[in-house]
Amino acid sequence: MEKSEQVVDGMVVTLDFALTLSDGQVVESTQGDMPLRFIMGQGQLLPGLEDAMRGMAVNEERDITLRPEDAYGEWDEEALEEIDRSELPEDIELEEGMPLEVTDTEGETYEASIYEVRDNSLVLDYNHPLAGETLNFHVKVIDVRPATSSELEHGHVHGGDGHGHGH
Repeated sequence: MEKSEQVVDGMVVTLDFALTLSDGQVVESTQGDMPLRFIMGQGQLLPGLEDAMRGMAVNEERDITLRPEDAYGEWDEEALEEIDRSELPEDIELEEGMPLEVTDTEGETYEASIYEVRDNSLVLDYNHPLAGETLNFHVKVIDVRPATSSELEHGHVHGGDGHGHGH
């Protein structure tokens, strides 16, 4: 077993990470939780994050900062839409910043959040919640192993690696 397992395409990488915004707000963290496991090079993570992790070794830690354009894009005013108050259920409580699921006529569901509440209408924001944010990741590689051919074929990691799933 070589010790030089590194994070390269086609490897299953297990990592702990914490994601914070510029103001220090923690968005997501694997602290005390299952670590994240993904196959490198399959586009399962933000491309900028994958790129910055290339070549890392087991137990290596790295701080990675992604600018908005490398993460979820800049905040775009064109992603705002005003809808009539009557299009929403009467009994729904509306607050700015509240997430909302919107279903269009085709039955597709979109994530939006409430940008502004007006008298008879409201403005929805279809930007990703992290659009326009600089993301600060702290990652630590716990394990790296080659993906099996069936994992590569299906593009995701299969269980059964001896770690219990939260029992």
